[in-house]
Amino acid sequence: MPYILIQITKENVSIQQKQQLIQEATELMVRVLNKDSATTFVVIDEVETDNWGVAGETVSTIRKRQSLSI
Repeated sequence: MPYILIQITKENVSIQQKQQLIQEATELMVRVLNKDSATTFVVIDEVETDNWGVAGETVSTIRKRQSLSI
């Protein structure tokens, strides 16, 4: 009974994109590990950018800096 946790930053991911992630992650388990799709669980955890850090900074800070340089 696979449990797949996908963590992404909360930045305008559409319902269709989430559905595609769930479908393709499930298909990967079926294809590679021969798991039953009926017992494969996929959870998408959307994390606020203030709560996700990279290289000592929050993603919010990085995104703000990037928007200023455009």
